[in-house]
Amino acid sequence: MKTITANQKGLKGDIRVPGDKSISHRSIMLASLANGQTRINNFLNSEDSMRTVEAFKALGVKIEMDHTSVLVQSAGWQRFKAPQNHLYMGNSGTTLRLISGILSGLPFETKLTGDESLSKRPMKRVIRPLKEMGSTIESNDDMLPITIRGGGLTPIEYHLPVDSAQVKSAILLAGLMTTGKTTVIERHPTRDHTERMLPLFNGNIDKDSNHISIDGPQKLVGTTINIPGDISSASFWITGAVITPNSHIVLRNVGLNPTRTGLISVLKRMGANIRTEITRYEGEEPVGDIYVQYSKLYRTELYQEEVASLIDEVPLLALIATQSEGNMYINHIEELKYKESNRVKAIVDMLKALNANVEEVEDGIFIEGKSRLQGNYINTYHDHRVAMVASIASLITDGAVTLSDGDCVNISYPSFYKELYRYSN
Repeated sequence: MKTITANQKGLKGDIRVPGDKSISHRSIMLASLANGQTRINNFLNSEDSMRTVEAFKALGVKIEMDHTSVLVQSAGWQRFKAPQNHLYMGNSGTTLRLISGILSGLPFETKLTGDESLSKRPMKRVIRPLKEMGSTIESNDDMLPITIRGGGLTPIEYHLPVDSAQVKSAILLAGLMTTGKTTVIERHPTRDHTERMLPLFNGNIDKDSNHISIDGPQKLVGTTINIPGDISSASFWITGAVITPNSHIVLRNVGLNPTRTGLISVLKRMGANIRTEITRYEGEEPVGDIYVQYSKLYRTELYQEEVASLIDEVPLLALIATQSEGNMYINHIEELKYKESNRVKAIVDMLKALNANVEEVEDGIFIEGKSRLQGNYINTYHDHRVAMVASIASLITDGAVTLSDGDCVNISYPSFYKELYRYSN
């Protein structure tokens, strides 16, 4: 357990969040697939991203780490070796889904396992297209453990039935090793870090509206990757600032990829005093600063087409809604039931424990504003985002917030509590 008693004088300061988790995963994967040396700067050294590092080491890639600097030396995906043992994914859904696509293109057998939480998460949506391409996959009723026997794939054109950047990336990475043109068709745009990063490794990818295509096989070449700060990590501080009186912060060096900034767009509609300034590009990723102040907020609608751009920030949006004028529905969030926890249930349980008027409804959550929150014991369900949202709530609760599991933040943001203390004091 961990008890959070935050200073409620507001968040203040210039904040630099750790490197982006999604980009960190993909940088290791593409560097390993590439031939030659890749240097990665501002890598997120967390439990999740280290699962990706260890997996590719097991495939024969040489990876040296010095905190947030990584040096990858690889002979390319054509030289990968079958691992001696099963690959342990821990709690990392990104590692699991994306590496499934890569392993499907390799001519050997690999078994994938994970922790208790990951082993309950359905894999059908990624297994189905990979089997369609010709991969042989055995699973425990579409869940872990799974065994993949890859190689000899054929290209496909695949319509994503559910918006998922992870499934999209798994198919594209399999397509990288497949002779012919593989196409993924999205309903709505999802995060596109894979597509933006591939050209840096001399890869070719085509995007025409909602059609993303890759013509394989391709040989990638090592490069240098500078990872921006994680917009999802920045969103905790954005939320704390807009709901806590006397707050004014600047978040520096944050990735501002438009497929990830949905929370900022929604907050602007709600009346938040927030602005962004792009200062440079790292490859094809826009990077810049975010200026945020405490704001009087009003309810808004959440549109289906924007959900993918803030899917990880929905728990924060729910907290924000408790401090906004008017009642708010947060819907189109079925995907959250299959995260590290049933995140819809976890959000509702958390906010009810904090004295908010909230109910789970079909396809989402109904939140009555405006609520005076009370400190309480919070079951985090071992979900890092739930733990951090509850911690941010402590900035405005009457009384302390106690977390059932505080250590789960190490999955994505190991320094979170230290920074919460620093910027709230």
